[in-house]
Amino acid sequence: MTADVWLPIPPEQIEGLPEGPNYLFWNGGDDFPADPAGCAYYVVPYMKPAEVLLRPLPELSSVEVVQTLSAGIDTLEPGLKHLPAGVRVCNARGVHEASTAELALTLILASLRGVPDFVRAMDRGEWRGGFRPALADRNVLIVGYGSIGSAIEDRLTPFEVARVARVARSARTTERGPVHPLTELPALLPEADVVVLITPLTESTRHLAGADFLARMKDGALLVNVSRGPVVDTKALLAELESGRITAALDVTDPEPLPAEHPLWRAPGLLISPHVGGPTSAFLPRAKRLLVDQLTRFVNREPLRNVILTTGANSA
Repeated sequence: MTADVWLPIPPEQIEGLPEGPNYLFWNGGDDFPADPAGCAYYVVPYMKPAEVLLRPLPELSSVEVVQTLSAGIDTLEPGLKHLPAGVRVCNARGVHEASTAELALTLILASLRGVPDFVRAMDRGEWRGGFRPALADRNVLIVGYGSIGSAIEDRLTPFEVARVARVARSARTTERGPVHPLTELPALLPEADVVVLITPLTESTRHLAGADFLARMKDGALLVNVSRGPVVDTKALLAELESGRITAALDVTDPEPLPAEHPLWRAPGLLISPHVGGPTSAFLPRAKRLLVDQLTRFVNREPLRNVILTTGANSA
């Protein structure tokens, strides 16, 4: 029996898909393209609400692989309990590095150089100069040093930053230098002029940037969140922003989408972008390359890339 592969991109638009599977297009529509029980490889629709992408999971009785097109799998995790044991869950490492790193750098530069103020002054027809901090000579701390964190450092290098410190779950050494464990974060925060959050959302990182974390940041420091909204304690951040002690730039918020009446919209020293780190023109070609590579491996029974967990083994 030919295995069904559900794709959120029309298969005829993906050059190089291996022969063998029965490719079906489903991008979150009301009707499934076939019986979910026949799906062997489920590629999760991108940037769809959780209730949409989770809907097939209870019926995927013979699925072998669930592939996200996002860097994290936190949106998917509530539905993993419905899957049979032995399902490999893969993320999209390699797809979002360029786009998310670009946005992180954009938010840093825009915030430091006062671009939001310039835009507001432009709307009023006002010529307003002033002295602003440069990125050059600043200490940058990257919290969550995976492939996207590394891509952010790639883009920081030409800007003559004084130092980049790297933090991940556990210590390791890279060609650029040491990666510090999370346990050393309290000692590193007071030295950073810019703190970039790009850690996955897990129970251990939820509200990682809470009151104590934020209090350790130096006066005038900038917090940039391009990970997940709940990594930051919104209430604690609001208190710091309203005091004027630090500034922030958020591509993700908690809650999200941010309601029109939410106080974050009016917080001083804050730049908000509406979760646009991933969806750019760079996404589709990289997503297609990932799918061709993964499905070729799947058809040839070769090890898959980016396996985050296997259900019934190391998943909740």
